[in-house]
Amino acid sequence: MEQLRVLVFSASFGNGHLRAAEAVIEGIRLKEPSAEIIHLDFGDFLNKPINTLVKSVYGEIIKHVPKLWGRFYYKTAQVQPKSMGQRLLSKLGRSNFLQYIDEFKPNFIICTYPTVSLVLAQLRNEHKLQIPIITLITDYTVHSHWVHSGVDCYIVACEEVKESLLSWGIKAQSIHVTGIPVSIKFEENLERGHILSKLGLKQDLPTFLVMGGSYGILKSAKRICQKLADSLVPVQAIIVCGKNEKLFHSLETVIAQSHNPMLRLKYVHNVEELMSVSNLIITKAGGLTVSEALTKQLPLLIYKPIPGQEEENAHFVKCNGAGLVAETEAELGQLLSHFLNNPDELEAMRQKASSTLPGHSTKRAVEHILQLASVYKTEAKNG
Repeated sequence: MEQLRVLVFSASFGNGHLRAAEAVIEGIRLKEPSAEIIHLDFGDFLNKPINTLVKSVYGEIIKHVPKLWGRFYYKTAQVQPKSMGQRLLSKLGRSNFLQYIDEFKPNFIICTYPTVSLVLAQLRNEHKLQIPIITLITDYTVHSHWVHSGVDCYIVACEEVKESLLSWGIKAQSIHVTGIPVSIKFEENLERGHILSKLGLKQDLPTFLVMGGSYGILKSAKRICQKLADSLVPVQAIIVCGKNEKLFHSLETVIAQSHNPMLRLKYVHNVEELMSVSNLIITKAGGLTVSEALTKQLPLLIYKPIPGQEEENAHFVKCNGAGLVAETEAELGQLLSHFLNNPDELEAMRQKASSTLPGHSTKRAVEHILQLASVYKTEAKNG
């Protein structure tokens, strides 16, 4: 039996593209244990100093002037796929891509980042690439940069994304609504009491999880924690600081003087456990974080979503009743107090969250991907 060879491209502009790629790889390995899978960063195929500069600039904009990013995002959201800008971007790294693909000879290629999808789709349209391209859209909205006629298969989060792609002229048979792929460990039913005991937390208190994105934890995280620490309604909090050492150390006094149990963590690898024991997550609105929370049926309180794709992700959550959005710190404080005093509303949002996504997103996505690969292989043999 011929060994399956898979090439996966993501990009380290935020953690979501990487996590979606890793989830699909995990799903393929379950179905095809002998598959040879290579996962590459799109940036490695570009000029390295320029790539480093672009990442740095993007990170600084997101941290310090997110409205500027929002203006850029919405201004370019309706740019036509055949525009001059898109044509220029389609030239990025293409010779390196072709050389690598020719050497590895994959059965198909998966992309979780729009620019690499653009480059490969253009090569596909020019008949310089003879294998299927699968694109995973990692948000609950579609920017025009994701839209390319040369893509053979789109894996998307929800019906709204499918409808948007259809409006751009993508064929219905090329679009599959599976939910954004998340690690299969988020699908597992975990025993809450055991995890709380392991974390040193109480069994009988509501648990609020505070998390930020890869481009910096929530700017107001310390003050959010202070609100939870001072709450007269009993609550316990888990604060994930990631790689933000400054935040981690700044919480020392807050925790020491807290009326309520508080657990601070650095970078973690057990988010699925933390979500399993939580009644609410206070977070940004990255596509993967939203998907993981919804998969765990965890209501979201989204704080100051970054204009652009995060804003659209937050809108999706709110419209489906699975969470609320706080645009100011005062509004956030009011909502925290409201949820603590009205736990039934959190339970109602949990019920909404449980029905928002199709479920088993990675399994569904992998089934569509492998079916496409099988059809293409058969057609290639007969053609």
